[in-house]
Amino acid sequence: MTTTPTRTSIPFKRNSPGTPTTTTSVLIADKFESAGVEGLTNLGCEVKVNPDLAPETLPAALAESEADILIVRSTKVPAAVFEKAKKLNLVVRAGAGFDNIDVAAASAKGIFVANCPGKNAIAVAELAWALILSCDRRVPDQTTDLRAGKWSKKEYAKAAGLFGRTLGIVGLGQIGQEVAARGRAFGMNVVAWSRSLTEEKADALDVGYVSNIINLAKMSDVISVNVASTPETKHLINEQFCNAMKPGAYFINTSRGSVVDQAALTNAIRTKGVRCGLDVFASEPPGGEGSFTDPIAKERGVYGTHHIGASTDQAQQAIARETVRIVAEYVKSGRVLNCVNRAAATPATCLLTVRHLNRPGVLAHIFYTLGQAGINVEEMENIIYEGTQAACARIQLDQAPRQEHLTAIGANESVLSVALTSIAAPR
Repeated sequence: MTTTPTRTSIPFKRNSPGTPTTTTSVLIADKFESAGVEGLTNLGCEVKVNPDLAPETLPAALAESEADILIVRSTKVPAAVFEKAKKLNLVVRAGAGFDNIDVAAASAKGIFVANCPGKNAIAVAELAWALILSCDRRVPDQTTDLRAGKWSKKEYAKAAGLFGRTLGIVGLGQIGQEVAARGRAFGMNVVAWSRSLTEEKADALDVGYVSNIINLAKMSDVISVNVASTPETKHLINEQFCNAMKPGAYFINTSRGSVVDQAALTNAIRTKGVRCGLDVFASEPPGGEGSFTDPIAKERGVYGTHHIGASTDQAQQAIARETVRIVAEYVKSGRVLNCVNRAAATPATCLLTVRHLNRPGVLAHIFYTLGQAGINVEEMENIIYEGTQAACARIQLDQAPRQEHLTAIGANESVLSVALTSIAAPR
């Protein structure tokens, strides 16, 4: 049964005698802004910071800490975490992408996962544009030659330029929109493709609408990929896409390495002269340091950075503030802001609406009756009216109660009315 989350404990320390106090324990398993740690402490949380934890050591450390909330940036959170951490209620990804967390395992244990979308959008867009300019003017190559004492003005004077050319954006979320805004500032013709993009939304965002991702590849001089890593986006940039790209096009990826079929992209680099700006790769070392062996970085015309798109002081401070906001709301009300693993749809087929007096035992009576009938509650909310004398329970059920069950629910002296309506199947 899924219900609106509630917290029975009081998370903040109170001075009034006789009031129970419970301190929320938070484990931060990554480097984190000191202002964020201070903000969590000011909420009344017990905060432990251990930035050296690895996927292998995290489960035991989390179980030992008995933390209610786990905060991570790049540290991987495997399924073993959710098997061992019995007190864990919430994992917060201090960033936008959450592919480092086994969300399915968290969901199976009833543990919330939240993220901080959009807070690093400007930082990532700025890096994307650094990579675009590197591709066009070959700044890294020029710097290398200058440091080696080599002057090659004749070679490096060859540059296509960006003004008036077409920038194609794959994924028009907050990062994609920031990339688009900077493209317009450079005088580029900006077009976009996204699964959820409509012509109306494209018009509102002042970008050209492209209905087919392959057509975007065919018409774009510069391509910027800005999508989340999901099973649906794995190898979204595939052989067909790479074959459709213009010769000499610039390809920028600041999303995730899994989005790109690197073998297909490598072939486009070699056969079509495609230049690439990559902040992410199919094979990246775990943690902040290590040997790097991904072969695509050695290809001529590839300019790379170390998966640091979100790593500006501005972005990290914004993410820290958002993380504190998520934790504050959770310990205050039990609500999870930016929750990524709440079901988009449930097996519910009908809605049971019960208006009732706000008295103890009424909901227990309703649930007991449904339980005896073998009916599962998929989701519910209990709305309290002003004055707190009455309430309305809206309960989504996997099957319709029979009339005898409705009559039994209505027989309770505190029940004011009972109504049953069907729920349209999700499309």
